[in-house]
Amino acid sequence: MPDHRQNTIFRFAIVFLLITAGFVAVLVHIMRIQWFQRDIWMQMVKTQKPVEKVIDPQRGNILDCEGRLLASSIPGYYVYMDTRVPALHQGGDTLFYRYVDSIAIGLNRILPEKTAAEYRAMMVKSFNKRNGKNAKGQQRENGTYLKLCPHRVSFIQKREIEKLPLFRRGYYKSGIQFVDAPQRKKPFESLASRTIGSILANGKGNAGLEKTFETDLHGIDGLSLRERMGGQWQYVPVKEAVNGYDLVTTLDANLLDITETALRSCLERTQADWGCCILMEVQSGKIRAICNLDRNTDGTYSEKANHAVTRVEPGSTFKTIAMMAALDDGKAELTDTFQVYYNGWTYHDALHRDAHPRDTVYTLRSALAVSSNIAFAKLITQSYDKKASKFVDKLQSMGIRDSVYSEIPGAQKPRIDIPNDAVTLSRMAYGYSVELTPMQILTFYNGIANDGRMIRPYLVERVMDGDEVIRTFDTETLKSSMCRNSTLRDIRQSLHDVVWDNNLGTASVRTWAGKVADYKAQSKRVHIAGKTGTAQLFRNGRYQSREHRMTFVGYFPEEKPQYTCLCMVEFPKTYGYDAGYDCGGVVRQIAEKTIVYTGHYVIKGDSLVYEKNK
Repeated sequence: MPDHRQNTIFRFAIVFLLITAGFVAVLVHIMRIQWFQRDIWMQMVKTQKPVEKVIDPQRGNILDCEGRLLASSIPGYYVYMDTRVPALHQGGDTLFYRYVDSIAIGLNRILPEKTAAEYRAMMVKSFNKRNGKNAKGQQRENGTYLKLCPHRVSFIQKREIEKLPLFRRGYYKSGIQFVDAPQRKKPFESLASRTIGSILANGKGNAGLEKTFETDLHGIDGLSLRERMGGQWQYVPVKEAVNGYDLVTTLDANLLDITETALRSCLERTQADWGCCILMEVQSGKIRAICNLDRNTDGTYSEKANHAVTRVEPGSTFKTIAMMAALDDGKAELTDTFQVYYNGWTYHDALHRDAHPRDTVYTLRSALAVSSNIAFAKLITQSYDKKASKFVDKLQSMGIRDSVYSEIPGAQKPRIDIPNDAVTLSRMAYGYSVELTPMQILTFYNGIANDGRMIRPYLVERVMDGDEVIRTFDTETLKSSMCRNSTLRDIRQSLHDVVWDNNLGTASVRTWAGKVADYKAQSKRVHIAGKTGTAQLFRNGRYQSREHRMTFVGYFPEEKPQYTCLCMVEFPKTYGYDAGYDCGGVVRQIAEKTIVYTGHYVIKGDSLVYEKNK
């Protein structure tokens, strides 16, 4: 056999033996892992979790009834520079120092809150910082992870930063990096800000509609896994995010502006602690405007808390509720008379006084117009003395004690408890020892305007996915009939007098030297009917005779009610404040401007009728 053939066979044999040995070695190793090291490797698998990253969906918009944006998410970014990237430190650091000056000048132009010198010093300090030694005792790379701007930058600013010298080369050459941080913006700024709500840093709703409709607005999170691709670690989407739905609210941006302007002017004039104003459509229950303003330390006002759904003692606005109960139970008639006294009236050692004291006799109708505490204390004690539970039961049947659901988080329930003594019952008659939210007071008066039908106020009309309607909300009846028709007629006549009886009405006119000085809730453009309320504030365990909460709540146009409006002002501090003038004046201004914006009057036969603008 020739030598070359023997050499070939020999080499082939060696290769075969090596392959066989390798195969056997692999087989042995597999068997060792499978049978002898199984528990070790299985335990290691449990500790090795894939690196996941949540993909945030785009949060839905909040719109007014005409489709105008009230809250929307716009792109935002935090800007970082990773001065540790190797490219910046190669070639004697020449790359970094060649461009640092032009970068600093460019950043100053785009983000002028720092000078070019400050940007340069910040980057150089980060670039030169040493981070100690690694586990092998070797010096780590220079540089740190630097936040170039403390606040978010817009999409346009991001694009300009990306075009700067060096930064246009991308992360691996320059270290520039942008982290998504969408911003929630309210184009109309303060308008209904607390009701619209806010979101936390994690993107979750924190207050208002943002919190109540968090699930709809947020959408569904996506998911990506960290994988090595092309020699680099990248996040690869495995589950796409589903964007949030849009909310179409009942609010009207124009009416919001009208309401806030009127309330803010009143608060600035009276220097009050806070104020609340709500405008509601009579027949639908849609809240067209809502405003809550609190006084800041510098004397300005901004939205901080939602007083519309916070319980307070309602004061004399509760007299209408007490009057409806007594009339509907047949305990009194509109023509019943009550003797009142200049020095007040004592009942079970408790003194009741009127805001406008005099020795006279009022009918029940005129007692509501002048808002006599004595007359109403007599009315309720005569009607329900030793039968206080029947009074509270009557309020229950009228729907006053029911919780008025609201989309606003934290809305409180009314507090109307059965009184344990006759004095508490007498004080309940004019709005003490009971608590209602402004929204609940508004709901009751809206029922009067709505022919006795009490409906739930609401803020969201529908949930939308683009042009597709996902869910709708409609008018919900709480009480189909609050009282008898005759009772409702008597109540409406009495509320008319509050505004239009120039001798007694607390919201009619204010006179000076026998002449009309100004009109309160009276308007030559629109007829309003309603009720004033003034309550002493309970502080430090007692009622403060010089600290008050003022309210006016009414509906308009009186001939054909379309809107109910409430204004409440807490602790005015200027001399001569008055619920009819201050709060009634706010409602009058809102009513006049609302009528111009939404509708007009026409004469039909002998009647003045309101018609909506087309």
